[in-house]
Amino acid sequence: MKKVLLFLILFAPLIANAETIVTDSTSDSTITSTIDSSTKLTSPPPSAISPQINVSNSDLCTVGVAGAVQTQILGISMGTVYTEPNCLLLKQSKQLYNLGMRVAAVAILCEGDRKIFNAMANSGTFCPIDGLTGQAAKERWAEVPERWPDAELNNKGEWNEGKKSQARGIGAVGGLFALLLLLL
Repeated sequence: MKKVLLFLILFAPLIANAETIVTDSTSDSTITSTIDSSTKLTSPPPSAISPQINVSNSDLCTVGVAGAVQTQILGISMGTVYTEPNCLLLKQSKQLYNLGMRVAAVAILCEGDRKIFNAMANSGTFCPIDGLTGQAAKERWAEVPERWPDAELNNKGEWNEGKKSQARGIGAVGGLFALLLLLL
């Protein structure tokens, strides 16, 4: 048994190195393929995000207004802060009253609103004017009707800066919406 193992160990490499068989072959093949494919790309539309306007303090007389419009082509976002004039009038009057200036507090209210002006006149206590109160104020108001609170409303041809700014803003927003409609 030892001799057979020795024989296999010594002569096995010689048997493995025997001649290999080589085969030559040639084959031709033609592959024809037609691929018809389509790709549908879906994506979310871009976003127009309106600005945040923080007016959470209750002591402010401002109101925040913001808005946004978005199409597949164009997005517009804008915001502004509007100051409420009657709120300012009341705050100013209250502050003057708290400082002990009662006549000035009433005078500032009379300047801002025709309703207060009429209420004071109907009560027999006329709004102060030029440092005058009572009957002297009544006579002075009769002499200068152009200074009555709604006198500026009668001048329809003149706009103050606030109304001009508001009209420009409304015109700009309207123009942008018209442009969006044209692009759709």
